[in-house]
Amino acid sequence: MKPHNYTDTRLLIDNEWLDAASRRTIDVINPATGKTIGRVAHAGIPDLDRALAAAQRGFEAWRRIPANERALIMRKAAGLLRERAGEIAGLLTIEQGKPILEARSEVLAAADIIEWFADEGRRTYGRIVPSRNLAAQQLVIKEPLGPVAAFTPWNFPINQIVRKLGAALASGCSFLVKAPEETPASPAALLQTFVDAGVPAGTVGLVFGDPAEISSYLIPHPIIRKVTFTGSTPVGKQLAALAGAHMKRATMELGGHAPVIVAEDADVELAVKASGAAKFRNAGQICIAPTRFLVHNSLKDAFVAQMVKHAENLQLGDGLAEGTTLGPLANARRVAAMDKLLENAQLTGARVATGGARVGSDGCFFAPTVLADVPIEADVFNNEPFGPIVAIRGFDTLEEAIVEANRLPYGLAGYAFTKSIRNAHLLSQQMEVGMLWINQPAVTSPEMPFGGIKDSGYGSEGGPEAMEAYLATKSVSILAV
Repeated sequence: MKPHNYTDTRLLIDNEWLDAASRRTIDVINPATGKTIGRVAHAGIPDLDRALAAAQRGFEAWRRIPANERALIMRKAAGLLRERAGEIAGLLTIEQGKPILEARSEVLAAADIIEWFADEGRRTYGRIVPSRNLAAQQLVIKEPLGPVAAFTPWNFPINQIVRKLGAALASGCSFLVKAPEETPASPAALLQTFVDAGVPAGTVGLVFGDPAEISSYLIPHPIIRKVTFTGSTPVGKQLAALAGAHMKRATMELGGHAPVIVAEDADVELAVKASGAAKFRNAGQICIAPTRFLVHNSLKDAFVAQMVKHAENLQLGDGLAEGTTLGPLANARRVAAMDKLLENAQLTGARVATGGARVGSDGCFFAPTVLADVPIEADVFNNEPFGPIVAIRGFDTLEEAIVEANRLPYGLAGYAFTKSIRNAHLLSQQMEVGMLWINQPAVTSPEMPFGGIKDSGYGSEGGPEAMEAYLATKSVSILAV
């Protein structure tokens, strides 16, 4: 049975909502019940051709609107997003599973991101460079790259779009996104705010379908000038290679395996509260989620005991139910992945301190899990779990912990807890990550860079650095004659 406020999702092309030319659709499943709640249009090549042509027209119109006016339109969209936050959050929870309070926070944070980029677009300055020939004037001009192809995941259906959308539109680019088929309604509601705010037809577009087919068609297409992707490292490498083969500018926000270092002088209560909150948010399905907990051996037993208490105090349930603090995993694939990780961890010698199993037969619920004494060779310490599993092992020296933190090819996020400014400096200098939070959970803001290094990708989706990815630099010299 379809929830009363959940609707089928169509394609957004030229500011119109359309069925796929083939009439094909994909079922959308509520992860809390395992039941079909709606359908989403499945785009084919004819639909993509229409979307691409619209994106080109949208770019030609949008780039000619002054930055100040673009900012006003974007701010109007942000205002509409805030007005509709309750409704959109409900859609997000129904299709993705996260608790309604988390969903609402995601929507409101998206409005903040849009507003920040709207204002940053007003500050896209070039410069005048003194010429060696006084009869000439030398200019450096920043121009929008062109239509953008974006590919986004299901874990943050709105946030992961808006980080790309905000920077693209603020730069003067049009934006065509292949959003996740598992969670289509909330992205559709997001883009509707821009249509209602008055962006020219084709400035924003939304398609769904077969990810491989869509990416292999959009990325090489001559209309597309910029590619941006958030998702797994293996897929990201494939798309980056395809973008490189066609000389397309690319931003890659890929997987992580965030280490958490709890130093000998750390406040254990703070470390558990902060890292536990970050770990179990969105059921652990976050690329920057803490995953590898490295705790000084003198604190390890106390840390395990307090983390078990934290996990057992979480309220597992339907994200729409009052009091729920931990929702279901997004799909059955994630449940199977957790089962596999747990089986391997126990075989290698890890101890299940709490949780460790699926809960119930309906939906995709998995108990918040704490693993203690996890060997380095366990899969959970080498492959991103992307679920509600805390994996803990001890260390003797901080230098030893840093070596382990840097062992994997990932370099997205890291966390550390210490009262020592010396330790904090050492950690900030030696941990190989794009983002490091010390004595706090992940606190992201639009004005700070967001991105990783090594196999976690390249480019930023926050701060002024994010704008650069959507701008071309043109050198102009004018000689007076």
